[in-house]
Amino acid sequence: MSAKFPIHTIESAPENLKENLTAVKKNNGGYIPNLIGLLANSPTALETYQTVGAINRRTSLTATEREAVQITAAVANGCAFCVAGHTAVSIKQVKIPQDVLEALRKGTPIDSDPKLNTLVKFTLAVIHNKGKVGDQALDDFFAAGYSRENALDVVLGVSLATLCNYANNLINTPINPELQPYAL
Repeated sequence: MSAKFPIHTIESAPENLKENLTAVKKNNGGYIPNLIGLLANSPTALETYQTVGAINRRTSLTATEREAVQITAAVANGCAFCVAGHTAVSIKQVKIPQDVLEALRKGTPIDSDPKLNTLVKFTLAVIHNKGKVGDQALDDFFAAGYSRENALDVVLGVSLATLCNYANNLINTPINPELQPYAL
């Protein structure tokens, strides 16, 4: 962790964020994820994360698909914090099957779910090609049963992941003890 970026607590956060961090702590079972403490260094970055996160939860993708996008991006971007955090969500809330979750975390094909595997490949194409995925990737995505709306919602999910992954990578955010069991 970089000493240049403190991980704020309720006590150390800017005054205008104390209520926000109190709500985060309550909603997370008594702890503040270190990502939130980091983003509290920029109230606008924290607001963006929380706003785009709420919007992302309303997209046309299923909860499993949204988590697949987030874990795929975290693995691709080397963000251990987000891999752990989204693994916890995937197990506790979304109930992603263990074989699917392990494939996502390892970046290996999801043999048991070809449609989800196509989503992962499309997500990686979006990330690695900066959105310029090409006709074949789009054709494969649509042939798997996804829509234009789904394609744009993948881009939205990647944008959320980029904020989180890059912020965590900037300072090598330590993984909270509560998330350690889900780390790679």
